[in-house]
Amino acid sequence: MTSMGWARGLGGGLLAWCLGVALQLQQTALWPVAAYGLGLACVVAAGWLMRWWARQYPNENRLTLSARWALWGLLWAVSAFHVTGLHAWTRAHTIDPALEGQDLDVVGVVQAMPQRQDLGWRFRFRIEQAWRLEASGARHALRVDADVPAQVVLGWYGQEGTHDSGWNLSAMPEPVKPGERWRLRVRLKAPHGHLNPRGFDYELWLWEQGIRASGYVRTRAKDPAPQRLGSTLSHPIEAWRQSVRDRLLTQLSPPGSDAEASRRAGVVAALVTGDQAAIERSDWDVFRATGVAHLMSISGLHVTMFAWLASALVGWLWRRSALWGFSGALRWPAGHVGAWSGLVLATFYALFSGWGVPAQRTLLMLGVVLVLRLSVRHWHGTLVWLTACAVVLAWDPWALLQPGFWLSFVAVGVLMAYAPSALGASDANSGAPQRDAQNAPTWRVATGPAPGEHRWGAWAQAVWAGHLGQWMLTLGAKLLALAREQATVTLALAPLTLLFFGQVSLVGLLANLLAIPWVTLVVTPLAMLGVGMPAAWDSAAWALQPLQAVLGWLATWPMATWSSAVPPWGLALLALLGAVGLVLRLPLSWKLLCLPLLWPVLFWSPPRPAPGSFELLAADVGQGNAVLVRTATHSLLYDAGPRYSAESDAGHRVLVPLLTQMGERIDTLMLSHRDSDHTGGAAAVLAMQPQAALWSSLEDEHNLHALRPDWTRCQAGQAWVWDGVRFEVLHPPEQLDLLASGGQPSSSKTPRKPQPNEVSCVLRISAAQASVLLAGDIEWAQEQALLASGLRPVDVLLVPHHGSKTSSSQPFLQALQPRLALVQAGYRNRFGHPAPEVVARYQGLGIPLVESTHCGAATWRSEAPGQVQCERTQRQRYWHHRIAP
Repeated sequence: MTSMGWARGLGGGLLAWCLGVALQLQQTALWPVAAYGLGLACVVAAGWLMRWWARQYPNENRLTLSARWALWGLLWAVSAFHVTGLHAWTRAHTIDPALEGQDLDVVGVVQAMPQRQDLGWRFRFRIEQAWRLEASGARHALRVDADVPAQVVLGWYGQEGTHDSGWNLSAMPEPVKPGERWRLRVRLKAPHGHLNPRGFDYELWLWEQGIRASGYVRTRAKDPAPQRLGSTLSHPIEAWRQSVRDRLLTQLSPPGSDAEASRRAGVVAALVTGDQAAIERSDWDVFRATGVAHLMSISGLHVTMFAWLASALVGWLWRRSALWGFSGALRWPAGHVGAWSGLVLATFYALFSGWGVPAQRTLLMLGVVLVLRLSVRHWHGTLVWLTACAVVLAWDPWALLQPGFWLSFVAVGVLMAYAPSALGASDANSGAPQRDAQNAPTWRVATGPAPGEHRWGAWAQAVWAGHLGQWMLTLGAKLLALAREQATVTLALAPLTLLFFGQVSLVGLLANLLAIPWVTLVVTPLAMLGVGMPAAWDSAAWALQPLQAVLGWLATWPMATWSSAVPPWGLALLALLGAVGLVLRLPLSWKLLCLPLLWPVLFWSPPRPAPGSFELLAADVGQGNAVLVRTATHSLLYDAGPRYSAESDAGHRVLVPLLTQMGERIDTLMLSHRDSDHTGGAAAVLAMQPQAALWSSLEDEHNLHALRPDWTRCQAGQAWVWDGVRFEVLHPPEQLDLLASGGQPSSSKTPRKPQPNEVSCVLRISAAQASVLLAGDIEWAQEQALLASGLRPVDVLLVPHHGSKTSSSQPFLQALQPRLALVQAGYRNRFGHPAPEVVARYQGLGIPLVESTHCGAATWRSEAPGQVQCERTQRQRYWHHRIAP
């Protein structure tokens, strides 16, 4: 081996470890735990045997150096695979399916600060004891971590009522506090989320957090009242966080304060305590549009900046302590003391901010970098980077699937490659440091050449002679370096941003140049200072005002963001290589070769159906309807999903990201009727798709019509053709629709205003190969009316009213004779959809039911009318919930 052979071997092993983790994350189901243990034992034995053979028979080892590295790399990869599998088994237990939806009495401890919801609170809870209630009233003890998981998340809302959301607007319960032990009656269910193409994987997020069930507190009159059993000494920092958050919000947003004060208070609370739910959704939209969302929560940047500031302050004090007569200051270097102190204080800061997974990853990375940088051996920057990656993935393997991991490590890697001298990287030829970063002046490490080395002309050289000029040029060099590095990172991360989010902020460079120093050096320190000096919170809120105004102004710029269809992984990685090549210090000829790598991503467009055919995408939105219909050049969205809460709906959470990442510009949004599980996300979709026309059966005065004053009312007989595909509105009839709008038909003396379900827009879509019927929430009477009008068979039926027992009559199904039927309903929804008798009716007629709870998003194409692609099948991984048949 050469003098740097150990480094190359270690680097290859670390890379192999990361690849082994990535391979294990592709498993659709976990192997038995014994298989992972046995495999790891075999790897250890094979590694020991290879070492023993190499030492015992050095002259007979005919393997080349490359072959030995390959074998060791294979062992590292296989070892990572089995270690990750064993790690996964530590959180593989979920609730017994027989206990889902059952009343359980539990005793446990509140683990974290509760999050405010529109009608209650949501908090993490660790179950210590649990009992199942028998029909006789007796209680049967359950085993924690066997029958019920220990880590759950609970909602505590107002009492059940008749409100659209399922709860009334009674007074919110008093918030629980971390460390308190409670006795609660709850209902739990398995961790089940929505699964859509390119969408957020909620079940992976719960898995990474270690949460294996969710539920809510039962507060009916016949249920025992929740009982606080006392306080414990566990989670003291979380209790302190809650106290600080409540004091902060009370001070900055007292009762009667205006909306602007409430918005600023929410941002300050997020910066101090990590409570991202305190930031209003409109502010999040502005932050995302300007590319500064990473600054408004406790992210890796905040932890790193806090560690750097703490390290600099402690180091400065340590140096001064020698002048004050402290003998220990001469025993340990100030740089080492400051670095370790910064890491310790940053750990406390991460704990206080909620100990989120991104903060944990950042601390691990900082710890690895600190240990390697302070060691006796010189470590190349690439080895430091790879070691940090491997350690983070050993701690949290599922971070590899999170955008934050890729954005953070690629940004750090690009900066290390762009400015190796600032990080003490080694020269490729000599293996020696290019510059001793610890001995160089701070401004020189940060900016590279001295200001006198820049080609600023004779005037700059003359001014440089004075102290004021030196300070000004040093400051200018630092600002120039900051702008250069920010531009480098922005360009390098653009392909990944497009891959993960489907859009890139074109004003992000300018916004970050303004926001990063202001938030990290002014707003955040003032906000943190307010923990001990509450008056500083007012200063932090005051400092936020100009920043929010500037960001809001930037977000209104034309082309503030550029959206495009999310490219495939392969094209995104090629574009990433091209972007990194453009920002590195490479010859111009190499940069020109990198430009073609960006071309496929910039002009990527997902394939569309051929003329004369169409496809459906039944999105997984829970209890509600949302179906995207695509032809060769047009798109229609039928319904917009449910409203989940006052802060959340299917538009913001599912449909807007889905349409953005697909690069879809819909021509028409058709809302079948007014129920909130069909119109909940409409406002978000209409705001994001300004060109979309609105068709509906809503009453004239409905507030959604203000967004589209030129809307069109659905009426039977309307028809049009897109790309050889025919669209026909079959319901409601004109007379019934007139009653729904408040008009008076001439043939009726005592008109009865119909219910929303009765005026559902029913749409038939047909091509040469196949046809589809989207039936809204029609019931038996409307089905009979459609039969009387001459209903023709279809290939696919969107099951009326989510499978309610008031719909899907036998004659209706016999007339349609669908090849398959799609059911869009929520997992364990409170309505019991689809009803068992309706399911039996479809099964009796031999009609396959495709339920969103089992399938996730369902994709169907007219070229293959008997097939449907389920997102849960396409993306199945071991952390996804499997529903027992």
